[in-house]
Amino acid sequence: MSAGLSLHDPLEARHHRSSEDEVDVRRRALAEIDNAKFGWFHIKACLVAGIGFFTDSYDIFAINLCSTIMGYVYYADATGSAKNTTPTSIDMWVKGSTQLGCIFGQLAFGYLADRLGRKKMYGTELIIIIVCTIGGAFAGNTARGLSVYWVLFIWRFFLGIGIGGDYPVSAVLTSELATSKNRGAMIAAVFAMQGFGIVAAAIVSIIVLACFRTAVEGDQLMLDYAWRIIMGLGVVPGIIALYSRLTIPETPRYTLDVEQNVHRAARDVRATIGAAGHKTIDDAHEPLHSDHAQVKAQKPTWAEFYHYFKQWKHFRVLMGTSVTWFALDVAFYGVNLNSSIILTAIGFSGSGTPYHALIRISAGNIILNLLGTLPGYWVTVFTIDRLGRRTIQFIGFTMLLILFCILGFAYHQILDRSVAAFIVLITLAQFFQNFGPNTTTFIIPSEAFPTRFRSTCHGISAASGKVGAVVAQLGFFHLKDRGGKNAFIPQLIQIFALFMLIGLVFTWFVPETKGKTLEELSDELDD
Repeated sequence: MSAGLSLHDPLEARHHRSSEDEVDVRRRALAEIDNAKFGWFHIKACLVAGIGFFTDSYDIFAINLCSTIMGYVYYADATGSAKNTTPTSIDMWVKGSTQLGCIFGQLAFGYLADRLGRKKMYGTELIIIIVCTIGGAFAGNTARGLSVYWVLFIWRFFLGIGIGGDYPVSAVLTSELATSKNRGAMIAAVFAMQGFGIVAAAIVSIIVLACFRTAVEGDQLMLDYAWRIIMGLGVVPGIIALYSRLTIPETPRYTLDVEQNVHRAARDVRATIGAAGHKTIDDAHEPLHSDHAQVKAQKPTWAEFYHYFKQWKHFRVLMGTSVTWFALDVAFYGVNLNSSIILTAIGFSGSGTPYHALIRISAGNIILNLLGTLPGYWVTVFTIDRLGRRTIQFIGFTMLLILFCILGFAYHQILDRSVAAFIVLITLAQFFQNFGPNTTTFIIPSEAFPTRFRSTCHGISAASGKVGAVVAQLGFFHLKDRGGKNAFIPQLIQIFALFMLIGLVFTWFVPETKGKTLEELSDELDD
């Protein structure tokens, strides 16, 4: 408490403070967040957001395994090559439905988190994920018309809306609560939880299959229980994180810059960084507007959005974050078209009895992700605040361009002469996707835009990426068998190399955000 003011100061005196004082309070509040000592609240924020991404990736990856298992259940009586296999077109749409839903979720939640607040939207996306995961696990054939696959398609489309909503809200909330020094590592750690979710889905599938081994070997239709349990267990981490998401405080930046309530923002600073917040933000700096005053929040509008981004210096950043994410996801999801070839190469293809085939597929996916995916994520976490986001993105796109050129133009020569070399190149590609643009395209949009549009812009960038995923999964899915089974894959990898070149070029439009405050990056220092 300042010596010159007390709790009995008349309200009128507070309402006559100068606008300069409010600017000073804002600057002090933001400085508290940016310069705070890394502590338990920051760890908690990463865990709460990270568990959501763990759940997201578990759900997205689990459908790959579940769709394979469903083939043994619903196509057990098929003949020839169709036996025990989900038809390609059905498999494509069941998996692609989540990506389609993500596009809508990213755009909608991105906008609403700017319009209504991060706190009001945080947790809603997780509720959608939990409900739709349970619904999908209980999907079945309707009496007339819809098969289990189409019911699952519907549930997973809405699941995608929830997963898509998690992208902008979690990224922006973590960014706005982080310190400037550790912001990159915090956001990267949240995103890196995807790697654990992928591995967890494979581990859970092995455990569930092992539990059903005797039953499955006696009757493979018992696998109908297995895929439902594997899918349904995806709700567990979401339920654990739900309460924390619903009770997390609003970010002080949103309270300051959009709601324009400095008093509540000061309280939010104390809630986030604890007692340290008393050092420069105390009751002496209460704003003109108390919680009970009639303060009209200046919500962002589309007209304001248009006037801001019609300036080239601002539009070029949004263009850069969107195009680079699009280019990356075309290849990121397209490379997964090679998964069956890679698993065959390392001796983990789906052959033999249903039980042994499914166990090998799950184990093979664990190996592939431990080799390249997880290391790539966590090398980024530990280096991003030293090397910089833009630098890592340049490194990633450059290495992927080289690797895809090698794989694309010498595909058959490599596979025929050295399977080990093929595996090494694929592993390196997975590593540099994650120690590279897969992580940085998620981080940069959560830092590079003003508070009023930050979530909307992240949603637009992320949705652009998911459009790339849809192009890969729904467009390239049929192309890979042009001229024969997997015959067109070398040409597809060459196309991926072209997209890496596009990503490399458009990275020049993306700013380096390392070590800068969010206000420095968006020219909001004195707004």
